[in-house]
Amino acid sequence: MPTVIALDVSLSMSRPVLTEAAEDYQRRHFAIHGINSFLDTLSSSCKLEFVSLVAFSYLWEQLCAFTRDFGSIRSALNKVEAYSKTCFETALNGIKALISDEWNNAPCQVIMITDGSLGIGVGSLKASLETAKSRPPAEKFPLPFAFPCKIHIVCIGNTSDPEVQRALPYYQKLIDMGGYGGELFTLEGAISFKSVEDVFHRLTEQYYSQFWGDLCCGNFSCPIQLFPKPEPLVRDIDDERETYNISEKLEIIGFLDIKDIGSPPTVARHLILPRPLKDREKDSAKSTDNKGNKSEEEEEVHDDGKSPSFTVLLHGGLKMESMVAIARIQRDWYGMIYSWADSKKKSNLMLALFEPGQLSVPWIGPFDQLTSCKEYVSEVVYSDEEKKSPFPVRSGDKHSYAYNCVVWIKTSGLQELNRTRRAALSFGFHSLLGALASMLERECTMLPGTAHPDAALQLTHAANFLLSDAATDAMQNLTPLQTNFAGGANG
Repeated sequence: MPTVIALDVSLSMSRPVLTEAAEDYQRRHFAIHGINSFLDTLSSSCKLEFVSLVAFSYLWEQLCAFTRDFGSIRSALNKVEAYSKTCFETALNGIKALISDEWNNAPCQVIMITDGSLGIGVGSLKASLETAKSRPPAEKFPLPFAFPCKIHIVCIGNTSDPEVQRALPYYQKLIDMGGYGGELFTLEGAISFKSVEDVFHRLTEQYYSQFWGDLCCGNFSCPIQLFPKPEPLVRDIDDERETYNISEKLEIIGFLDIKDIGSPPTVARHLILPRPLKDREKDSAKSTDNKGNKSEEEEEVHDDGKSPSFTVLLHGGLKMESMVAIARIQRDWYGMIYSWADSKKKSNLMLALFEPGQLSVPWIGPFDQLTSCKEYVSEVVYSDEEKKSPFPVRSGDKHSYAYNCVVWIKTSGLQELNRTRRAALSFGFHSLLGALASMLERECTMLPGTAHPDAALQLTHAANFLLSDAATDAMQNLTPLQTNFAGGANG
């Protein structure tokens, strides 16, 4: 779950803070210290978290793109400068655009760090919230986002300050408008490095804790971590709201071929990681220390890379046999464990959660009634040319969209695009043409620097044709653009 840290860099954040030390510190110095302590916690417990840094005043700027390199965020914090007045609406619009473009509206968290100032004038938070419901659609307030987003606000200000007291209800209203939860965090006591560290510690403890569990399969058992941490699933059923929480024990009940499970609908995906041995040893050391035995420091440290893990065995088996494991994660709630590759060289063990219920994958049937298919196969005799799956799923026919690449400078490469266009016209689905054009334009912008010059020209040519009047004529065919470049290019 990506995180956006939005730091208020308005002039009010440059106000000095009276401390016992002789040095002069500003509010933004305390905010930066808190962010660094937050990154320290993530680097030890949530190394896989993607974090981006945004600075905002009346305008906004992304100081650091989404990254797991927290050192780059620290470097960007050292270059923060003060600007004009505070405007939360501008920052929210910028954050909305960043997450929509980079994460395709995936669930996220936003941490907004400010000092208790609402801003002044038209762009103030008070004015924005008072006019949020009466605006025309073109000037709609950015909240709620179109994607799940928890909004947290950390106020670097003394709660006894009248200005802070006036601001807190507006901050809470902003969080409530988000619609997906979040929390307002305030300092306990005066502004100090200790109180700022404590408030960020409360934030990470509440919303960035890890999920530890056990993966079981027969006599095999392995302590695991799920990343990101599974959130409770809330469903409205028969005018009643039911909340589903994932169990700490994930039990594998069987295995299926990938072709049998197909691509079922899922509600969430999580990485399955073996729990680091050093963390398990810490827990063991603490328990033994409470009994008066060896202390944590006296425990022997082993190399994680040499420790056997059931997750490694499971990952390798599923990958080699092209299968998935069906796991029970709660009563009447199931998911599938499979090998997923984000590149040709690296693959991961993933858990995809189905909708709660026994029939969340209709063609499989009730999960609690699944059994071995050997008995079924023994009763039905198939020829060598007609070996079918026991499930009502389609055979492994090679679809047109399964080819590796499309060569846009050859007529044969445009055949599927022309077929799709004519099918859309026959069904009256004209909006599909614009969607295809947008897809080709996006592909054009993502071409690597090593791509042939003809690639961008052919992609642009195809996109322009789909947006032209000729595209609505079923008798017209898209043909490659004639260019002077030698050789071919892939698009």
